Amino acid sequence: MLVFAFWLMGIALIVAQTTLLQYLPAWLVRPDFIFILVAFIAYRFAWVPGILLVFTLGWVMDVVAGIHLGIYPLICLLVFSALKGITDKSPIKESTYQLPLVGLCYFLVQIFFYFVYSLLVPEELLEWSWVVALQRTALVVISSIPLFILFNSLYEYMQKRRLRSKPTRRRPPKPI
Repeated sequence: MLVFAFWLMGIALIVAQTTLLQYLPAWLVRPDFIFILVAFIAYRFAWVPGILLVFTLGWVMDVVAGIHLGIYPLICLLVFSALKGITDKSPIKESTYQLPLVGLCYFLVQIFFYFVYSLLVPEELLEWSWVVALQRTALVVISSIPLFILFNSLYEYMQKRRLRSKPTRRRPPKPI
């Protein structure tokens, strides 16, 4: 149920990112909601449900808005694996590293995307701009604050709901 709830949340974010945010002016950079959701999933979910959730959301995003099919699910899986590998069983408090890692990972993904596209279609590639890359990274970090709060409240609500729905089993008394 938890995976399904976050899958629906991801579909809603894909719809918002590919339709509603496109009407914003071009000078206003648009945040990548799916990237933020992938980072949250890496922080909260186990490996198998997280990989399934991230792959399906990346695949849907690739079908809806991808130019070169297969790149977006690959990036989502790489981001999930990197963040999960770095933060799994970390002794450091979560709130200390979550947002900086989101920013660092997004910045590195932009560089990776640029490198991959420079190999695939160098004639269509725009010139690299450090200012634009840093602006997009800052926007993702800033927009991840309210989204992490939203995702965390949904996660906790679904966890509490799952715990409440399990009836407690009573053992019969032991015979003397």
